[in-house]
Amino acid sequence: MTGRRWYGKNDLTDDMKTQVRPGPSSVLTINRDSIYLVTDRAGEVHAHAELGLFCRDTRFISHYEFLINGKKWLPVQAIPLNAYANRIYFTSPALESHDEEPFPPDALGFQVERIIEDGLRERLVLYNYTRRARRVRLRIRIDSDFCDLFDLRAHRYISRGARDSYWDSDRHELTICYRNRDFQRQLIYRLINSSGEPHFSNGQILLQIDLPAGGAWRSDNHFRFDVGNMFPGTDSDEPQLATRGEHPIRRWVEQATQVTTTDSGCDSAYRQAVEDIGGLRIRQHQVSSDLWVPAAGVPWFVTLFGRDSLVVSYQSMMVSTALAVGTLTKLAEFQATQDDPYRDAEPGKIMHEIRYGELAYFHRIPHTPYYGTADATIFYLILLSELFRWTGDRKLLEQFRAPAEACLNWIDHYGDRDGDGFQEYKTRSPAGYYNQSWKDAGDAIMYPDGSLVSLPIATCELQGYAYDARLRMAEAFEIMGDAARADRLRRQAADLRARFADKFWLPDHRYVALCLDGDKQAVSTVASNPGHCLWSGILDREHAEAVAKRMFEPDMWTGWGIRTLSADNPAYNPLEYQRGSVWPHDNGIIAHGLHRYGYRDLANRVTQAIFDAAASFELFRLPELFAGFPRDHDPWPVQYRSANVPQAWASASIFHLIRGFLGINPDVPSGKIYIDPALPDSIEDLTVENFSIVDAELKIKFERRGGKTNFEILDYKGKLKIEAGRPPWFGDQ
Repeated sequence: MTGRRWYGKNDLTDDMKTQVRPGPSSVLTINRDSIYLVTDRAGEVHAHAELGLFCRDTRFISHYEFLINGKKWLPVQAIPLNAYANRIYFTSPALESHDEEPFPPDALGFQVERIIEDGLRERLVLYNYTRRARRVRLRIRIDSDFCDLFDLRAHRYISRGARDSYWDSDRHELTICYRNRDFQRQLIYRLINSSGEPHFSNGQILLQIDLPAGGAWRSDNHFRFDVGNMFPGTDSDEPQLATRGEHPIRRWVEQATQVTTTDSGCDSAYRQAVEDIGGLRIRQHQVSSDLWVPAAGVPWFVTLFGRDSLVVSYQSMMVSTALAVGTLTKLAEFQATQDDPYRDAEPGKIMHEIRYGELAYFHRIPHTPYYGTADATIFYLILLSELFRWTGDRKLLEQFRAPAEACLNWIDHYGDRDGDGFQEYKTRSPAGYYNQSWKDAGDAIMYPDGSLVSLPIATCELQGYAYDARLRMAEAFEIMGDAARADRLRRQAADLRARFADKFWLPDHRYVALCLDGDKQAVSTVASNPGHCLWSGILDREHAEAVAKRMFEPDMWTGWGIRTLSADNPAYNPLEYQRGSVWPHDNGIIAHGLHRYGYRDLANRVTQAIFDAAASFELFRLPELFAGFPRDHDPWPVQYRSANVPQAWASASIFHLIRGFLGINPDVPSGKIYIDPALPDSIEDLTVENFSIVDAELKIKFERRGGKTNFEILDYKGKLKIEAGRPPWFGDQ
């Protein structure tokens, strides 16, 4: 065989490895707020693919491409400028001309720059590289199918209603309208300042352009949406491209905590994560113009999620506490007040996700919102407590006291379905999710023989979350003057911890059970879930040590991180969603748990693996998940085929990991900031600046020398006391 070589695991040189950048190489993505654009690498959109311009769960552009004299442009390079803008360069093929001599290859250049700003803005620049004037025909093919996101994910590329197109020749504006009964959407596409006279017919805009020798032509195009007047966009003639004007993401980046290290990979991953979280924020206009919540990920989860938004807000506390306020506020607005089996809703329950597309509008899906998650209600309390520890603001406790009490009532009466003191889940909806923990794929929770665990299911991490939430809320109620409620919560937590050790610990396996099944039998499947029990602190010292060690056995440890499911399980598949893949956020939570119990070398082993994975992916951007292949077999991680990129809790896991090894734990109600660092081996020096906690501003330098990490306060304004060590509530209790 010639012309091809198959490389074994040791055949790749270091130079070859550094040239590989696994990632979403087939697509380009930009996003901001509820708008995102996913194209192929040539910047085009094609209908029968998971591509398009989206807003509020509707695809507004299903086909978009440019032709020059009837031929396709040749892509040269695509450059991501930031989370919300990109630029694509093209050259021309050899072109025929009706009244002139043919164009040689590369006679023309074409540049497309796009930015999410008041809808989508696009600048087209056409260059003539020849020494003679040229007349060319540029065609813009455009179509909108207004496909619902759930149809698109199921590869149903359909329009359920009627579409009409209107061309305004005076304004150079195309309007495509969609109506299905009283559900309406509209796309407005305008060429703002293009020379020449564009014409529209047969789904395409034709521009005849006279290019001077060595000259250029430009057009600034604007896409706007009508989605029930929620995000209509404006119609300014002034283009706001990536290099112009102030932008909310830019402000977010400037205000975020800054981290610089001796490890360039860590620096790059951190900066990319800051920008990605900035781009994934959704502004909640209905509540406040300054209130933002994190969406879960692009392209499938650009909406408010209960679990995801709560976890991301928790992970991001070191960067900004603002997301937590927005998330708690918005989720309280949607907290269930009635029992609704179709939506898996019960009084006090925090939603799973909400959708605004056509299928949700007509209640063809239960996401209006849907409440099929067992952990979001518990996590609401954990985030509220964490926000209070970072701010010391009693007004926040009072503001969210009613939703917090409703959450506690749900945990006691609905989360515990059979009154045995454990949290269980079981869907009641014919369209509901079988699994309702963070591993919510239908086949995620398996018996040791690889078969599906029966409902209702009580996963181990749910018990840990409930334990942690009760201790945290005991602290909150004590501060609010309700000592009796605080004592009751502490007793409940202590009782849960004792019964958890009795029911979930498997002495023959020296591990914690994945869950209790529908018959209340402990399931001995080895999975990553018990690592979350380290984070919550529900394990005693002996059990924690066993769990920590078990995570690094070859069937669980890939070298890129900890697998979701043991490779020894018959259901294991390294390329499946939650049956053997590696999730960065899962590893971040486990690493924090390892720090909590003092296994800091192991925690940093996880941290280094995730950082190495990030450095291998395009833009140092962690995908939602990647394959569970062992690192000694593959010199780079392999991205899951349908992973969301960017994805919020994957990006924010970088913040969580850094906070973990820096050991930063504010206790503002007590007037202290605890710092207990242990830098990974790859980082000798690290500086944190622009770091604000309430009215305190800090600049801290960390240094690792002789296996020990020290820190120095380089600049400090504020009254909080800096204390070396760990807070009393962080550790084995």
